[in-house]
Amino acid sequence: MFSIDVRFLIVLFLCFLAGNILLTFVAARWRKHTRERKKKIEEVFAIQISNYLYPINGLSPSFIEVQRALRTVGVREEKKSNVQYLIQLMIKTQRALGGENHEKLKKLYGQIPPYRASIDKVLKSKSAFQKARGIREIHEMDQQQYIKSIAPYRDHPDKYVRREAQIALVSFLGWESLRFLPYLSRNISLWQQIKVVEKLDDLNEAPNMDYVRNAYSATNPGAIALLLRIIKKFYLYSEIEYVFENLTHHQYEVRKAAIYCLLSLNVLDHHIKHRLLESIDRIPSDIQRSQLIKYLNKT
Repeated sequence: MFSIDVRFLIVLFLCFLAGNILLTFVAARWRKHTRERKKKIEEVFAIQISNYLYPINGLSPSFIEVQRALRTVGVREEKKSNVQYLIQLMIKTQRALGGENHEKLKKLYGQIPPYRASIDKVLKSKSAFQKARGIREIHEMDQQQYIKSIAPYRDHPDKYVRREAQIALVSFLGWESLRFLPYLSRNISLWQQIKVVEKLDDLNEAPNMDYVRNAYSATNPGAIALLLRIIKKFYLYSEIEYVFENLTHHQYEVRKAAIYCLLSLNVLDHHIKHRLLESIDRIPSDIQRSQLIKYLNKT
C-alpha cells in the first residue's frame, strides 16, 4: 500500500513537472511570436509614416495604402491586441513630432485605424479606468471627431475620467473650453488646475478674454482657483477686480490662489493699497493676513 502511494506521488510529480515544462515552452514561444508580431507592426508603421510625411518624388500620400499595409501585418478590428499596439505607436509618434508634421499626422490619424477602439472604451466599458484610458488616447491622437462623445464626461463622478475629459476639451477647444467651468459641480484638483493652465499655455495663443470673463460665474471653488491661476500665468492685470473678489473667499485654497495671483501681478498703487486694507480684516486666516500685510509694507 505504501509503495503504491509513493509510485502515485512520483507519477503525479513527474506529470506536474512535465506540465510546467510544457507551459514554459508554450509561454516562451508565445512571447517570441508577440515580439515578432509587434516588430513587424512597428516596422510597417514607421515606413508608412515616413512615406506619408516625406512622399517620394512628390507623390501624394494615400490613406488607403497605409490602411492596407497595416492590415497586412495583422492590424484588424478583430485583433484587439494589435490595434492597441498601433494606438501606442500612434501616440508616441504624435508626441515626438511638432509643427507641420504634427498637423499632417492629425489628418492621417482621422483616416486610419484603430477602428473606434478608443471611443469604444469610453462608451461601452463599465470600468472607469478604461473610460479614462480611452479619452486620453483620443486627445493624445488629436481625434477631434469624438469631441461630442467626450464632452458629457467633463463632470463625471470618477476623478480620472473627468480629468481626462477636461484635458481633452482644452486640447480640442482651447480657450473655448472655459465655457464649461460654470457647469462643473465636482472638485478640480490642484494637479488638474496646473495641467489645464499648461495646456492653455501650449496653445501659444493670446487669452480669449470673452471666454475667461464668461467663466467668472463659476461657483465651484476648484474652477475659481483655476481662473485665478490663469490670471496669474498670463499676467492679466485687467482682471485684478476678480482677484480682489476672491481674496476673502470662504475656502482657504481659493484665498491662497488669489493671494499668490496678487503677489505675482505685483501691482501696488494707491487704489490697490486701499482695497487691500478693506479686505485684510475679513480674511479668517492669520497666515494669509500676514502675507498681505507684508506685501503692503513693501513700499
